[in-house]
Amino acid sequence: MMRVFAVLAVVLALGACAEAPAIPYASDDRVAASAYRAPGPNTMTLMTMVSNRNGKGAHSALMINGAQRVIFDPAGSFVNERVPEQEDVLYGVTPAVLKGYKSAHARSTFHVVSQTVELTPEQAAVALQLVQTNGAVPRAFCTNATTSLMQQIPGFESIDVTFFPTNLMEQMAAYPGVVEEKYFEDDDGTIVDGVAGIVIPD
Repeated sequence: MMRVFAVLAVVLALGACAEAPAIPYASDDRVAASAYRAPGPNTMTLMTMVSNRNGKGAHSALMINGAQRVIFDPAGSFVNERVPEQEDVLYGVTPAVLKGYKSAHARSTFHVVSQTVELTPEQAAVALQLVQTNGAVPRAFCTNATTSLMQQIPGFESIDVTFFPTNLMEQMAAYPGVVEEKYFEDDDGTIVDGVAGIVIPD
């Protein structure tokens, strides 16, 4: 019984990944046409939305830059008609889309912590396949799904499954070569307001 209450407490606490709106399913042709790869090495970036008030995490997302750059946004609320999505995976993650994604989540109450590690081509291929075949994630299971996926990537088997975004963030910080960045904005509103205000060039 205590375990049930613990899970319910987590579900209530992780409000940011529990308010996902209806998501249009992009066609395979649109996904293929939007494919983008960032220059440079293969990388994996954990993005954690952290409260400015109490330091607690509200959402986890995973960006993979391999054959193409995508964001695994499990049970996320980022929906933009210019960003094709299939089963919680955002495609065509150009610099403008990435900036818009961070901007939509960052506001007076939250900031975005990005932790990036380099991957081998083999690791990147596995990571990309995993996020593309994972399927849509139930509400409030964003970090649970992310950790379950990450521990299947060679070299990241030691990741412990958790429901708590900041726990995963701390685990990621322990990996050699991690580069961390923090993104802040001071506007009010919600992620829905943030998405509405994004300008993504054609």
